[in-house]
Amino acid sequence: MLFYICAMIKLNIQDEIAPLREVVLGTAKSNGGIPSLEDAYDPKSKEHIKAGTYPTEEDMVTEMEAVAAVFEKYKVKVYRPDIIENYNQIFTRDIAFVIDDVFIKANILEDRSREIDALHDVIDQIDPSKIVEFPEDAHIEGGDVMPWGDYIFVGTYYGEDYKSFITARTNQKAVKHLQELFPHKQVKSFSLRKSNTNAKENALHLDCCFQPIGKGKCIIHKEGFLVEEEYEWLVDFFGKENCFHITPEEMYHMFSNVVSISPEVIITERNFTRLNTWLREQGFTVEEVPYAEIAKQEGLLRCSTMPLVREY
Repeated sequence: MLFYICAMIKLNIQDEIAPLREVVLGTAKSNGGIPSLEDAYDPKSKEHIKAGTYPTEEDMVTEMEAVAAVFEKYKVKVYRPDIIENYNQIFTRDIAFVIDDVFIKANILEDRSREIDALHDVIDQIDPSKIVEFPEDAHIEGGDVMPWGDYIFVGTYYGEDYKSFITARTNQKAVKHLQELFPHKQVKSFSLRKSNTNAKENALHLDCCFQPIGKGKCIIHKEGFLVEEEYEWLVDFFGKENCFHITPEEMYHMFSNVVSISPEVIITERNFTRLNTWLREQGFTVEEVPYAEIAKQEGLLRCSTMPLVREY
């Protein structure tokens, strides 16, 4: 009798930049077409629905395949979700994330709850004891969570009017629960600027206004932070000379939402001319891809990727 043992995924994510080995990349296939204004989750999507410029499925599929090609070039193993007919499955970072060797299922908007079911091929390869689900009242999405060595950076919103913002995705209960899960790390939270109606004044997630990259540097947008002292903490942490500050217009186009394949290699959008020039001046290899259509949904490269394994 023959026995077949399914290879398990050995989760390992300790930061944002170590060499990437395995990743989940979302899909734009059978995306569901243009949503109604009432069903849009963010102000930027609403803006493009109103203007008649919401992205087509064909364009978004093309953009995501360009990212898949870069991963293939660097020999990164890529997992894709099962296709759910007429359902948006682009932004996999929202639905789950990995810290160390723990796979955390996010508490996302109820309308998006089916997305995690489409990852069963991945989840079936993870040790069940390493899969964690937050309490129902601890709201969290992966775009707000950044492991960084001994730290976990978390975007949140402190205001008592939290429930009034569909753009507020991670609450203080989740920050506390994260600290309880990882007592050996320092969880550092940042209150983000939220708007249900103005995309240029809305930091949907932490990765919409901040992203650490290799060589001790980061990309940051000051106005995305509601508490100046918290923004200053990050600038002091990385060093002012290592911070690439983006403008409100650049934040709107998601300049900070990049993905590091290694400390030296970064995937960015091809139209980010000022950022891409600076990155090359700092010695990075920049892999440019078209992603401007997907950006119309207020998400970009980091939002649509979920790293599972980095090499340390």
